Amino acid sequence: MFVLLLVLVVILFSSGSLHPLWWVAAAVLVYGVVRHGRDRGGGRSRGAGSDLGHYRDYQERRSRRERWDRRYSRQNRARWRREDRRESRRDHEHRG
Repeated sequence: MFVLLLVLVVILFSSGSLHPLWWVAAAVLVYGVVRHGRDRGGGRSRGAGSDLGHYRDYQERRSRRERWDRRYSRQNRARWRREDRRESRRDHEHRG
């Protein structure tokens, strides 16, 4: 995709000698490509920078999820044990 945009920019700048409007179109295209690359958290200068940003987001979500699971699984485990004890007592009282 980047190669196609580069070829398009070269064609537009070379056509600019015929009509200056093509230079403007090429400049707008270059600006859009550069702006889009920055918004995605990287660009060509970082190599696989956009993938790195996505991986960081994934790591943050995963660590939040793990903290949530650790915190609430402990609380739930204790609650489940209490409920199980109550149920076993009720069952034992009803039978005896």
